[in-house]
Amino acid sequence: MPTKRFAVILAGAGKLDGNDLHEAVLLLAAVARHGATYQCFAPDVEQHEVVDHLTGNPMPERRSVLRESARIARGDVKPLSAFRANDFDGLLMPGGYGVAKNLCTYAFAGENCTVNAEVAAAIKEMHAQGKPIGAMCIAPIVLAKVLGHGTITLGQPSETSHDAEKMGMTLQSSGHGQVVVDKVNHLYTTPCYMLDSTIADIWDGADALITAIMA
Repeated sequence: MPTKRFAVILAGAGKLDGNDLHEAVLLLAAVARHGATYQCFAPDVEQHEVVDHLTGNPMPERRSVLRESARIARGDVKPLSAFRANDFDGLLMPGGYGVAKNLCTYAFAGENCTVNAEVAAAIKEMHAQGKPIGAMCIAPIVLAKVLGHGTITLGQPSETSHDAEKMGMTLQSSGHGQVVVDKVNHLYTTPCYMLDSTIADIWDGADALITAIMA
């Protein structure tokens, strides 16, 4: 069988202003462990803010989502404008607050958020082709806003899960390492740090996500 190829949309580096590094790195590792390959992408836009991860306070800096994502991808990241759905078998999105700040405006606007146009286009193209989309942690809220239908998980009931329901999604509760599969819409979601998790739990979720998609 041909090697499966995944596109991974990144949102920067660091859980408070980009991707959670545990989720992003372990997701890439899970793809590789299952014999598939990946190409990382990120929108070529400025981060909403830069946060000092030692103190949790905002910093007076400006950083690029694309360049910060290159830290995760070891330099091998392409601007999301170069993404073509025909080139990939699946789409993946790790979580982190940067997803809700840089890929969409959920952190500030809640259910009334907007989604980066290139991110929305990538999701719509993959969905239209019936290809699997996997999302971790807070990233399913982007699917909720773009698609407006389907079944996802955001862990246990919360304000975020209620917002996703208002966007048109069906929410299913889940625990550590569990994956909720929407076979009709080809959506695969896992809660990760939406729960009080350890790094081992994140690996379990990432591995289970790719296992489910590859199946």
